[in-house]
Amino acid sequence: MDRTVRNTVIILVMVVVLVFGLVVGRQVFQAETANTAPAPELSELNTFVYEQGRTLPSFQLLNEAGETVSQEALKGRWTFAFVGYTFCPDVCPATLSTLRQADGLMPDTLPQPDYLLISADPERDTPARLTEYLNFFGDDFHGLTGDLSVLRDLAKSLNAVFVHREDKGVQLVDHSAHIALINPEGEMTAVIQPPHTPKDLAEAYQKIYEWTRRNHPRAG
Repeated sequence: MDRTVRNTVIILVMVVVLVFGLVVGRQVFQAETANTAPAPELSELNTFVYEQGRTLPSFQLLNEAGETVSQEALKGRWTFAFVGYTFCPDVCPATLSTLRQADGLMPDTLPQPDYLLISADPERDTPARLTEYLNFFGDDFHGLTGDLSVLRDLAKSLNAVFVHREDKGVQLVDHSAHIALINPEGEMTAVIQPPHTPKDLAEAYQKIYEWTRRNHPRAG
C-alpha cells in the first residue's frame, strides 16, 4: 500500500475512534445526569444547595494549634465554616453557640461534622487566642488564621466578605453572617443564611448529606 494512502487510512481510523469515544462519553454523561436528582430545595431552612460543589482556592494558613495547613485539611469530613473573629461582640459567639447546640442534635447515623471559624481579624486572632476561644464550644471547633489577603480570598470563595473599622477606639470587623457547608471533597456545597436555629441546621445537614450520598457518592 502506498505510504500516503496508508497514512490517510490511519488518520481516518483515529478520527472515527475519537468521534466514537466522544459519542459514548456524551451518552454516559447524559445517562448519569438523567439519574441525578436535583439539589434539594431548602429555602424554608434558609439554605441554598449547589448542584455541584464549589471549588475553594489553594491556601496555606495556621490552625488553632499553630500548624500550617492547606485546603487539603478540609477533605475527608463535612465542615460548617463561618467567617468571623474572636473579639466579635455578638454575631460570632451567638452563631458558634447555635452550632454547638446543633451538634448535639446530629443523629448518630450521620457523619459527625467539624466546625470552622475562619478569622477575619488575624492580627489579634493568634493560634493561642483561637484555642482559648474555641475550647469553650467543643473539641470539634477549629480555627484558621494567618495572612489577611489569603483569609480574604478564602472568605470570598465562601461568598463571605469582611471590612475592618474603628468605633470609638475599638477595633471592629463587619462581616457576613452566613454559614457555608463544605463537603468531604473540600468543596462548598451549601450556604445557610441567618437567622440560624439548631434544629434547622441539623435538618439541613441531614437532607444535604442524604442527597449527596445518593447523587455524588465521592463527595458524601
